[in-house]
Amino acid sequence: MSSVRRSLLGKVKMQIHERKMKLGWDDDNGIGERLIQQILGGIKTATCDMKCLCTEQEIADLNSKPGWLRTVIDKENHPRCNVRVTNVYETTFGQPDARLVRGEGDGDDTEKFKRDHEKCFSVWLKERGLSPLTDDSVLIVWEFELVERPA
Repeated sequence: MSSVRRSLLGKVKMQIHERKMKLGWDDDNGIGERLIQQILGGIKTATCDMKCLCTEQEIADLNSKPGWLRTVIDKENHPRCNVRVTNVYETTFGQPDARLVRGEGDGDDTEKFKRDHEKCFSVWLKERGLSPLTDDSVLIVWEFELVERPA
């Protein structure tokens, strides 16, 4: 079920969808905002998470036909834009699919992708008492296209 955020004058600002993609966290040094700006600029067209950190719904996405909409929200839970999921698949951290690396805005630089993501993934795994990140760690990837930004 989606809702619509309205301005004080009652004008429709942007459709808000039930499914969200949150980018950013406390003390992220601006990473979340940079990622949102990359989506708005057409640079970032994919995101990923470690499968062991995913919700049941996110794992079920692997067997679903893409096409659903997600509202991208910032670390303050403010809606920033909407994207349509175009593809969902698994890859490994050690040999990430080239589509993911490009979609994350890293071009063909797999090592940059790994360096950037290792920092966050390692912290999150340790915080949850899970096994450390390895080359065999499985990632779930969501490719998407920007479909709506606030009016």
